[in-house]
Amino acid sequence: MKKMIMAAVMAAGIALTGSAWAAGAIAVDDADATKASEVGFGVGSGATREEAGIDAVRECKKAGNSSCKVAVRYDTCGAYATSKDYTGVGWGSSEGEAKANALEACGKGCKVAVSDCQ
Repeated sequence: MKKMIMAAVMAAGIALTGSAWAAGAIAVDDADATKASEVGFGVGSGATREEAGIDAVRECKKAGNSSCKVAVRYDTCGAYATSKDYTGVGWGSSEGEAKANALEACGKGCKVAVSDCQ
């Protein structure tokens, strides 16, 4: 009986907060982009990183983009940065950390095109 109560409490907690193991992803279409503001993108979520990636590509295509590819998968926060010549991705425990990591990975002259947190 104790196990059943504990399972019910855990299930209720997940129902209230969403999936306890939710993941996120960002898919981008930057084939024609020359600056961050021109990047097409979609943000997705799911119970796993794989599901989040599938959802992100679907959202990217729904926004009118045709060459969508998953750029970053994350558990808490993720970001995608770009310039005319370079791209970078980052993730972290906060949006600021994810953005900073994406900018560091991208290099000089890059700007964050999209970021998201679960």
